[in-house]
Amino acid sequence: MPYCPIVATLGYVLSPDRRSVLLIHRNARADDHHLGKYNGLGGKIERDEDVMAGMRREIHEEAGIVCDEMVLRGTISWPGFGKHGEDWLGFVFRIDRFSGEPFAGNAEGTLEWVEIEKVSGLNLWEGDRHFLPLVFDADPRPFHGVMPYDQGRMLRWQYSR
Repeated sequence: MPYCPIVATLGYVLSPDRRSVLLIHRNARADDHHLGKYNGLGGKIERDEDVMAGMRREIHEEAGIVCDEMVLRGTISWPGFGKHGEDWLGFVFRIDRFSGEPFAGNAEGTLEWVEIEKVSGLNLWEGDRHFLPLVFDADPRPFHGVMPYDQGRMLRWQYSR
């Protein structure tokens, strides 16, 4: 069967001092598949845009800021991750510089600056703990991973650089 994932972006906006990251606490909608979890910003790319344009649009829509400098940190294939078992393919970005003042929140939840060292203590998807260190590390090479899920649980993680 061909792999036909939902293509999406996921971005981690760094504070100007590079010590904190802007996360969304998904606490606004009772029917949210991510309810209660902290996550980066992003979403599905649109049919007529490339992944960088999609990331810029999502960050602007969700946080009200403009991405001035961003770097692709990697890609992740998430077979079975969706609410109904859909496959997702994510392009993971780190936003190193931005313009504007972030919103306090949006329709999905509250936006919060969190110290990078404290992110692992938050309520995250279990798989995020595996790839987030790669988003923030000093290795300039992008990572490319696969993280299958089954009924909301991560099965395994593997990646290459």
